[in-house]
Amino acid sequence: MNQQSYEVTGMTCQHCVNAVRTEVGAIEGVTSVDVDLVTGGASTVTVMSQAPLDEAAVAAAVDEAGYELAGRRP
Repeated sequence: MNQQSYEVTGMTCQHCVNAVRTEVGAIEGVTSVDVDLVTGGASTVTVMSQAPLDEAAVAAAVDEAGYELAGRRP
């Protein structure tokens, strides 16, 4: 298993969390998505997957949910 964390901006509520979980969870190989919501700041999205993910795919999924990928955390 592979774990990667990303910072996502623009999220303010549980609806935001669900939207990001749904879009990122649809990426091939993703097994789970956990979101630590920080209202008004950068929320941490931790993704478990079968193999390392392409950051562009994660950014596109976050964008599709209506938010912005701020950066990747080690």
